[in-house]
Amino acid sequence: MQGGNGSWVSHFTLVGLHHPPQLGAALFLAFLLIYLLTVCGNGLIILTILLDTRLHRPMYWFLCHLSFLDMTISSAIVPKMLAGFLLDSRLISFGGCVIQLFSFHFLGCTECFLYTLMAYDRFLAICRPLHYATIMTRGACHCLALGTWLGGAAHSLFQTTFIFRLPFCGPSRVDYFFCDIPPVLRLACADTTVNELVTFVDIGFLALTCFALILTSYGYIVAAILRIRSAEGRRNAFSTCAAHLTVVVVYYVPCTFIYLRPGSQEPLDGVVAVFYTVITPLLNPIIYTLRNKEMKAALRRLGGVRDVQPR
Repeated sequence: MQGGNGSWVSHFTLVGLHHPPQLGAALFLAFLLIYLLTVCGNGLIILTILLDTRLHRPMYWFLCHLSFLDMTISSAIVPKMLAGFLLDSRLISFGGCVIQLFSFHFLGCTECFLYTLMAYDRFLAICRPLHYATIMTRGACHCLALGTWLGGAAHSLFQTTFIFRLPFCGPSRVDYFFCDIPPVLRLACADTTVNELVTFVDIGFLALTCFALILTSYGYIVAAILRIRSAEGRRNAFSTCAAHLTVVVVYYVPCTFIYLRPGSQEPLDGVVAVFYTVITPLLNPIIYTLRNKEMKAALRRLGGVRDVQPR
């Protein structure tokens, strides 16, 4: 059973979430509902931004990319998980495992870069308002967004190639609910010390660098906001930035827990992974719509509710 790259494994078995068998149907319905809400919520944000010309600004174009990433990350993981709950279909082909791992890290790394880009956009808008229009032009906006996708693809291609060059001769049980770097590495029939070190350095460097840039941007932003004399102006600026910071924290904390502890096999890893692969994509549209007055107004207009103009 030649699986490619010198491997003797043609399929992997995803163990999935450790749960009592009688909870399978309930978990299926719960995750199905979360997935449908994730797709609908993020799809509604994309539709609203595309149709409402008042939102055709860099901040909302980047939000459009973020919503698309959340939809696709969830779609790369959850359908296979649902099949495991409903049909007890836990087999995934060797090629399918490669594609799932590549897709997840491609989309996840792109999202990491996008959060940094969104922080830079808010830095320019608040700290360099007079230069914002000349710096963040439509062309620059599209080039920067494209750069996040290319960077994510390059990172994921490197990680995927570096892992699946290893031989896999059995066992083939992935003690996880999807193909990710740590559980797949444990199945390799070779010494994985170098792979674990490279994963730790590569993902750690990218995550910590992006996080440091985000914190630096928001350090300048907070200082600029505190200089605003109007209390209403300070509130509006803080409200816009708080949504982004909340999403960043929700994204980075679980990722740090999983990938910056080489060789970890704690059962809690699966619970944390569920949070950032299933729950976080659902939280993002909620956070951005509830804390953003322009998005709420645009959603009302999309639903045919006219804005009430003060007299």
